[in-house]
Amino acid sequence: MACVIHYILILYVFQGRLYDSTISDESTWTLEDKKLIRIVLTKSNRDAGNCWPSLLEGEYSADPWVQDEMQKKLTLERFQRENPGFDFSRAEISGNYSKGGPDFSNLQK
Repeated sequence: MACVIHYILILYVFQGRLYDSTISDESTWTLEDKKLIRIVLTKSNRDAGNCWPSLLEGEYSADPWVQDEMQKKLTLERFQRENPGFDFSRAEISGNYSKGGPDFSNLQK
């Protein structure tokens, strides 16, 4: 009679408190080529002004250039949502785009 013992190995990919909330039903992970874990977390608040400075609170801060590019992308997405008749696919942005770009809500239409 043989006795087989199975060990359960628990590895943490990352550990800590996420910078903000995510939508768990829209978040996924996949294992690619048996060596890469790709994790996609969908943020609850995708407003242009809500660009996370890091994945976890106080950890893994984004490079300043990467942070800048993320804010530009989110600002362009905001402009596209607010102006559905325009094509922003080749647009470039400069100037005041941090915190979601300029606020035009006070302008009269």
